[in-house]
Amino acid sequence: MSSTLATALSAVLLVAVLAGAVIRPFGLPEATVAVPAAALVMATGAISLDHARAEAELLGPVVGFLAAVLVLAKLCDDEGLFRACGAWLARTSKGRPQRLLAANFLLASVITAVLSLDATVVLLTPVVFATVARLGARPGPHVYACAHLSNTASLLLPVSNLTNLLAFTASGLSFTRFALLMGPAWAVAIAAEYLVFRRFFADDLKDLNEDPSRPAGADAAGGSEADPVDMPVFALATVACTLAGFVVTSALGVEPAWAAFAGALVLAVRALARGLTTPLAVVRATSLPFLAFVLALGIVVRAVVDNGLSDALGHLVPDSASLLALLGIAVLAAALANLINNLPAVLVLLPLAAMAGPGPILAVLLGVNIGPNLTYAGSLATLLWRRIVHQHDHSVDLGEFTRLGLLTVPATLIPAVAALWLSLRVFGT
Repeated sequence: MSSTLATALSAVLLVAVLAGAVIRPFGLPEATVAVPAAALVMATGAISLDHARAEAELLGPVVGFLAAVLVLAKLCDDEGLFRACGAWLARTSKGRPQRLLAANFLLASVITAVLSLDATVVLLTPVVFATVARLGARPGPHVYACAHLSNTASLLLPVSNLTNLLAFTASGLSFTRFALLMGPAWAVAIAAEYLVFRRFFADDLKDLNEDPSRPAGADAAGGSEADPVDMPVFALATVACTLAGFVVTSALGVEPAWAAFAGALVLAVRALARGLTTPLAVVRATSLPFLAFVLALGIVVRAVVDNGLSDALGHLVPDSASLLALLGIAVLAAALANLINNLPAVLVLLPLAAMAGPGPILAVLLGVNIGPNLTYAGSLATLLWRRIVHQHDHSVDLGEFTRLGLLTVPATLIPAVAALWLSLRVFGT
């Protein structure tokens, strides 16, 4: 196949794969378009079999980790962890929407960092819906917080996001060094996001006794009372041990997927023995069609990169770790994430940024994790969040979503880049 035809074919197929993921015609899984597209670029020679195999080998451990974390999060839900989170939100808020937003920010940030952004989107969002209904609060700011924090709060650990795992592998950093460098940026970004939310949703966050539009009978004091829920100590201990396992495996040069697998196995054995789940439910929790989508998408993106995209972007990626260079890389990554989704964006940019060291790689991560808050198509997590919101009969206004993103993305990305630059200066790589 000629290079011109290969470039056109791979680009068209990437657009088709992303469109299929966004639209999901007839409710079909994302892999329905992605897997045939990957097969086509290989069959036509748009990507060599050696490069396709190399991409699959690169993504294999990442996909394995993702499967284990999805199972871990689902089993934590079966143990009652997220019911306990809902009870904590209700108690902590004391019927006041502003307190509820602060508690939700804290909880979503921790869950996203520790159990990955998928847990926040899939498991915490329904809990937030139930909590705001119980309190008679307006759902908008609290539900939007789940979407935004599934992206922004996933900066902290290599295991918080699929993009982080890819960057972690490319950076050569240890688990603890990665967290040390990204910690200040994570904290600054969340704080900036919270301040924007408080201002943007000021009317929605009025105290319930001052809001004439709240449902009749939603008493602020009574709404703050939650039924007692036992804290799932075993699940929390397993998650803590799994996190410790990530640190140990990183120090030993072992893939973090094995620590995630061990944690999931412990909870799975306990849940099966107690009748809380079934083997089929555990398999379904791995979301096999989505894993196939990730692998297929990686191959299609590699075809696009091999056929000219890498050369085109190579002139735009700064080759230093100065403050302006890091900001430029982050802005480029954010823009690309909103054009082609954050996962393809990180696959495209990592090889280019890696030539300048870990700093630019982490700047790419800031862009592809914060930037997607601007559009629905920016990240897979936001697409999934939108479907869950619709399942709860809550409409999401595109204009409001975009206006919020136009405010939060610059307000979080710029100080986060500055914090990363400072971390690199203080701690080194």
